[in-house]
Amino acid sequence: MSSALHIVSFDIPFPANYGGVIDVFYKITALHRAGIRIRLHCYRHDRQPAPELEQYCEEVRYYARASGWSAMIGLKPYIVAGRMSEELIMNLQKDQDPILFEGLHTCGIMQDPRLKGRFMAYRESNIEHHYYYHLFKAERNLFKRFYFLAESTRLYLFQPVLHHASVLLAVSTGDAGYLSRRFPVKRVEYLPSFHRDDKTNILPGKGDYALYQGKLTVPENLRAAEYLITRVWRDELPALVIAGLDPPAKLQRLAAGRPNIRIISNPTDEEMFRLIREAHVNVMVTFQPTGLKLKLINALFNGRFCLVNPPMVAGTTLGTLCTMAGNPIEFREELLRLFATEFTADEARRRESLLSGRFSNQNNCISLLEILNLR
Repeated sequence: MSSALHIVSFDIPFPANYGGVIDVFYKITALHRAGIRIRLHCYRHDRQPAPELEQYCEEVRYYARASGWSAMIGLKPYIVAGRMSEELIMNLQKDQDPILFEGLHTCGIMQDPRLKGRFMAYRESNIEHHYYYHLFKAERNLFKRFYFLAESTRLYLFQPVLHHASVLLAVSTGDAGYLSRRFPVKRVEYLPSFHRDDKTNILPGKGDYALYQGKLTVPENLRAAEYLITRVWRDELPALVIAGLDPPAKLQRLAAGRPNIRIISNPTDEEMFRLIREAHVNVMVTFQPTGLKLKLINALFNGRFCLVNPPMVAGTTLGTLCTMAGNPIEFREELLRLFATEFTADEARRRESLLSGRFSNQNNCISLLEILNLR
């Protein structure tokens, strides 16, 4: 059996500072620790080559990603059409090692006859046409709404490419169920996302603010932040900190004049880690029950109380570790209750015991090696 693996990544997975690339990067580090020789292939767009990846990979190659109207013409989804590389196919043909395709974005070459007979694994991070349909519902800009709806349709029509995959790896039980129904003859495995933490690192006691964090240019995250500011937060509640990448001016205006709401723009990794640990409550809201939210994993491993709405934990087993709220009134009631409660060392130990099984990077790496027939 081989001890080498090709990984085709939709983006350069360093720095690991947003959802999908977090899974890719920490999967690479776990496989490296397990002795797997990794040949990493990255599509680049607005990120620079990362020499840091070379300490974990035997080889790192970068491929230009097409963008603009040239990638929009035709029936292929935009996120796929820009990632079609003849050079990549030539490099994959140099050996017969298994190939891990990260995201539907990278699967445009999966049906190429030159790869027929190869062991090809598809790593799902979202049911993409569902994800883009929810973006369509969250977006207000007319042009962007049209793009998201068109992309959702094209992604659904493109999804049968996965018949060429040897195995489908889903990040949540809900997504695994969908893929099993959509592709009943394919092997589908539930494999939670890889992440930065090998053990919990939680501060017992109390904090004096609640935290919402995310990439704030993403319509879904922006909608959630606006919901917290306009529908949930009232003057009688403790402070809310909203931290994330590139908060738009509109969000800044909504928070202006609200003495108990503060926005932190583009925090460093170290600052974000401190914010998560020192918050008394990590508040997480989503309106699309797709994938596995890595911000939730991060908060559970490092933060105190986690207050979420039901779609945040849909298709996962993490609901027992969170406090649930389904509407603004419930959010306010639970926030006041949690801020009157100390997070204890016993609660931290309980969380450690529940997370150390299915959400352990080491355990999931062992599962992945077995799935890919490595070693």
